[in-house]
Amino acid sequence: MDQPMTDVGRRADKIRRFSLGISLTLMVLCNAILLLGLRLSGINLDDLVKTPELFNAKQDVCLRLTWQSFPGMNEPVRLCSEWLILSDPSGKPHYLQPDTKLKKGLDGQYYVDQGIQADYRLLMLILFVTVIIVGGVRAKWFLVNRYRLRLESTEGRRASPVH
Repeated sequence: MDQPMTDVGRRADKIRRFSLGISLTLMVLCNAILLLGLRLSGINLDDLVKTPELFNAKQDVCLRLTWQSFPGMNEPVRLCSEWLILSDPSGKPHYLQPDTKLKKGLDGQYYVDQGIQADYRLLMLILFVTVIIVGGVRAKWFLVNRYRLRLESTEGRRASPVH
C-alpha cells in the first residue's frame, strides 16, 4: 500500500519542480519580450509620465521673453520661453513647449491650460504588459497540465498488465 503513495509523492515533486522551472523560464522570457517591445516601440518612459515644465518666477530665472499669439486672444502675450531652474544641477536651460495652450483666468492673468491630455501610448504600454502577463500565466498553466497528463499516462501504462 505504501508503493502508490510514494509514486504519487514523487509525481507531485516532479510536477512542483517542473512548475518552478517553467515559472523561472517564463519570468525571464516575458521580461525579455517586454524590454524588447519597449525598445522597438521607441517609447521613452521619462517623457511618457513627465508633466510639462513651466516657468515659476519664485524658483527659476528667466533667460528669454517672447511675445506669442494664441488662438482666441486678441493681443500677443509676453511669456518666458527659456529659463533656468535653480534646483536643476545640470544647468541646462528649459524651454516652453510649442504646443502649450494658455487660458485667461478670472483675475486677468494667463495660465497654462493643462486640460485633459490623453496619451494613448501609456494605455498601449499597459495593455502590452497585461497581454504578456496573461500569456505567461496561461502558458504556465498549459505546460504544467500537459506535463501532469504525460506523467499520469506513462505511469498508467507501466501499471497496466500486459495482454
